[in-house]
Amino acid sequence: MNNLIKTATISELSSGLKNKEFSSSELTAAYLNQAKKQNDTTGAYINILEEYALTSAAKADEKIKNGSATPLTGIPIAVKDNICLKNTPTTCGSKMLAEYVSPYSATALTRLEDEGAVIIGKTNMDEFAMGSASQTSYFGGVKNPYDLKRVAGGSSGGSAAAVATFTCPAALGSDTGGSVRQPAAFCGITGLKPTYGTVSRYGLVAFASSLDQIGPMARTAYDCGLLLNAISGADEFDFTAANRNVTDYTALCGTDVKDAVIGLPKEFFDADIDAEVKSAVLAAAEVYKNMGYIVKEVSLPSLKYAVAAYYLISSAEAASNLSRYDGIKYTHRSKNGKTYEDLIKNTRREGFGWEVKRRIMLGNYALSSGYYDAYYNKAVTIRAKIKAEYDELFKTCSFVLTPTTPTTAYKIGKDVKNAVKMYSADILTVTANIAGLPAISTTCGYDKNCLPIGMSLIGPAFGEDKIIAAADRFEKTFIRREAEV
Repeated sequence: MNNLIKTATISELSSGLKNKEFSSSELTAAYLNQAKKQNDTTGAYINILEEYALTSAAKADEKIKNGSATPLTGIPIAVKDNICLKNTPTTCGSKMLAEYVSPYSATALTRLEDEGAVIIGKTNMDEFAMGSASQTSYFGGVKNPYDLKRVAGGSSGGSAAAVATFTCPAALGSDTGGSVRQPAAFCGITGLKPTYGTVSRYGLVAFASSLDQIGPMARTAYDCGLLLNAISGADEFDFTAANRNVTDYTALCGTDVKDAVIGLPKEFFDADIDAEVKSAVLAAAEVYKNMGYIVKEVSLPSLKYAVAAYYLISSAEAASNLSRYDGIKYTHRSKNGKTYEDLIKNTRREGFGWEVKRRIMLGNYALSSGYYDAYYNKAVTIRAKIKAEYDELFKTCSFVLTPTTPTTAYKIGKDVKNAVKMYSADILTVTANIAGLPAISTTCGYDKNCLPIGMSLIGPAFGEDKIIAAADRFEKTFIRREAEV
């Protein structure tokens, strides 16, 4: 069983369950044992839900026995700890919510459990999803399985590390500015950010409501498609969820390439990109050429403004969303202060970490009288311009190919005091969120330190099936090196 969980995809595990080669209870127990074994090393989980998972696995075994199984029935799935699961702690990696137990489940998790999937645990993350390294968690940082002295990426670093250390075959994360794709790149797995509205945000604790999306993380693009099949679709609890028929996001996998055009935005390669990263992604473009794709250089001129626009918009929305945490209704409550105002100030001072405080202050500043037009309105204008540039680009391109990150995973603690430099590292991922587009990251190489290099495919709105198929084609030509922890 240990060898199986280190190599198997969801499809292979589903086949084994269907053919009675093993039960979901046995499979879940194997992943739980691996999770408990690895968690002290990587810090991937905040909560390992052993009793809950084994109960769910027993129900899945009955579903399989009755012949009503789906491709996800009996499959253990990890979930980022900002996605609510009923009667289970949802901490968002923060002291503010350390004691909070959710009274309801997110729509995405309800749909997974309706399919018979087994929720195995809640994964570690940057506090309230604010960070690019999964080091701001109140419960301690996440370490990269390829090098424990390096970051796993953020803010869904726990989910990425959980998949990379074979403690689950797949996981859910959330992506506001690259928080699924960047840790997927750093940890050598595949991560998908769907089009805004493809997956309901009901039950996802809000960071920046116009940017957040729940996304799947797995060993392959095909597996990400299987998860997306289950969690996507309209939702009466979320008016921003798109009212569209659910597509089979794996349907194009294995089909022929028909005059598909890949754009290489020159600005993404002219940015401060590590030479090994740039070389690996350009080599992947050559692989696509050999498959029959047309590859051409294109342009996204507004890329240079993207990081500034993203942080203004996201911080403004974060400041608004986090205003509810006052110690009155729920969450951490300070024991200091005699007045109502002192209670709120002390609660927020004690409950929030330094990165969250910084973004709240930036957001409130950008929204304040006298600065709204100078900062926030300009950011919204840039957002519209970036979206228009992508719309124009997709008139002649099927999708675009870019590096996922400027470098491979960096050392823990690097640039921690240089916020501008840390934020600038998001330049290659934030445009997909700003424009609301789907993007998938998969491994395309390794650097001299044997650290994974990720490439991203960004597609037109609701074109997830196309970029999943394109990533799947590349993955079938590429030999992935597994982490050794």
